[in-house]
Amino acid sequence: MTSNTLLQPTEIIHLSGISWQTYENLLTELSASRRLRLTYNRGTLEIMVPSPEHESYKKIVGRFVETLAEELEVRIQPLGSTTFKRPELSGAEPDECFYIKNVKFIKGKKRINLQQDPPPDLVVEIDITSSSKNRFQVYADMGVPEIWRYDGNDFSINVLENQKYISVERSLAFPNLPLTEISNFLEQVGEKDYLELVKEFRQWVKSQI
Repeated sequence: MTSNTLLQPTEIIHLSGISWQTYENLLTELSASRRLRLTYNRGTLEIMVPSPEHESYKKIVGRFVETLAEELEVRIQPLGSTTFKRPELSGAEPDECFYIKNVKFIKGKKRINLQQDPPPDLVVEIDITSSSKNRFQVYADMGVPEIWRYDGNDFSINVLENQKYISVERSLAFPNLPLTEISNFLEQVGEKDYLELVKEFRQWVKSQI
């Protein structure tokens, strides 16, 4: 097993040569410390400690998704950072995730099994100190149709085509709104009060309907 620390060593570590059983054991052992976020992909394990900045963007983008659903009267089921796994291959804990088109298939379920259940319709990834593009392959393995990604500067909508994600202008989940405008709201995080920013986003959504 070899390790290679990237960027800020107190926040993210990459390990290679990790067995699936070791990943499963770590999930169990670290269950009491859910500040740690684990991503497994074909023997490579990423362990991340999210920063306050990361959590702030994660929360606001998740709230934007819920606001969109409220105003458009779309049923959703948010599952936060639920651990999703493809046994022996990959596992990940999204920053935020939502069932939208497939919400009816997981209604009332306390456990999600990707061998039987559909993946989330929408995943949110915040990349302040790491690159979620390394996790795109994991989500492609799971069949996640759409990823919203923000790296501190750019917001992008990525949809799955032929097992690869491509950047697009329109969301699959909310196709009738120009959601790349979300970038303008994210630039104001830290400058404006949280609820004030949510209120302004809600007003914008209403103006687009």
